[in-house]
Amino acid sequence: MQLAADLLTLTKPKVQSLLLLTTITTMLVAGSPSIWLIIATCIGGYLSAGGAGAVNHWFDRDIDAQMERTATRPIPAGRIAPETALLFGLALGVSSVVWLLLTTNPLAAALSFSGFLGYTVMYTMWLKRRTWQNIIWGGAAGAVPPLVGWAATTGSLSGLALYLFAIVFFWTPPHFWALSLLMKDEYAKVGVPMLPVVRGEDETRRQILLYSVLLYAVTQLPFCASTLGGIYLASSLLLGIPFIVMAVQLLRNPSRRAALHLYLFSLLYLALLFCSMVADVKL
Repeated sequence: MQLAADLLTLTKPKVQSLLLLTTITTMLVAGSPSIWLIIATCIGGYLSAGGAGAVNHWFDRDIDAQMERTATRPIPAGRIAPETALLFGLALGVSSVVWLLLTTNPLAAALSFSGFLGYTVMYTMWLKRRTWQNIIWGGAAGAVPPLVGWAATTGSLSGLALYLFAIVFFWTPPHFWALSLLMKDEYAKVGVPMLPVVRGEDETRRQILLYSVLLYAVTQLPFCASTLGGIYLASSLLLGIPFIVMAVQLLRNPSRRAALHLYLFSLLYLALLFCSMVADVKL
């Protein structure tokens, strides 16, 4: 039981829940997929993202062992051998491609694999320990699930699919930087150049506000392009304005409490925004 629990931990199930939500909602926006297709796509997406998470655990085992938040993870705690985690992650990544090829289509499989490579190679192995812009470009991997969902449903991509990718892409920096403000000392301890460590907390708060405004602007594109309607527009306003207000409050009130509130709200924000897209299309 402990081994099964540890292997599940390697796949980062908490992170997966939001990725799967953006996949499912995108599929419902793209068309009327069968329940089986939705389930199959989610299985493929979980295998891909879970495999990437396991490889991340393997590569980051040295710094995980030094940080209080991650020291109890399966590898640094000695419950899973590093080689086992790596093989497990690679096996999941390969299984994802095969599964999606068999159950969806080559485009969805290729996009999912690009997300796997983006998170493992581009973010984990290259960007994370080299530049404070790591989460900006590495965050593109987390924006792939909507593309996978759209491709699985339609067999192609469209302008709206790219808008959804852009929304998640611009959402990621303010979401993650709010968390990094809370984890600044631990990142500094292990030499990971997250934005608060390299540029300071004040600059991080300014960047959070900048990207919150950019995110709001990007969320208006689906309505401006007439691909989504009034329900979505109202939702984007009701969610986007509080997001910006909280970013302003964080800038003016540099406290851990304000950073935590923004981080938690950002999770709810993305979930509700994508659900509003489904409501707009179906209603």
